[in-house]
Amino acid sequence: MDLNSDAEAIAAYDDAHRVGRTPAAVVEAQHRHGILDMEIFRVGNRLVMLLTLADDFDGHALHCVEREHPDLIAWQQSMGALQRPPLADGISWPEAHRVFRQSDHLSNKDKI
Repeated sequence: MDLNSDAEAIAAYDDAHRVGRTPAAVVEAQHRHGILDMEIFRVGNRLVMLLTLADDFDGHALHCVEREHPDLIAWQQSMGALQRPPLADGISWPEAHRVFRQSDHLSNKDKI
């Protein structure tokens, strides 16, 4: 995902994700639907999200809740105003596919 390329949007996004600033309803809904941990990294206006998912992760159910719960709707709208989808199809947070994992290239004898 990309943020709008202005300092105010970037600062607002960072501030909204500080401990205690993200609405509890958002974090609880994510966890309840199988997101065990989420990390978001930023360089400039580019964001990357890494998820640790439970085996029973239900993205569809989470998406349904996000469209119905007032706190989650408000969060999505406020974050959406700061973001711009990185691809022409307009999908927010498109799923990336792994291209490389170093450990796949090391034999057992090469692993430290």
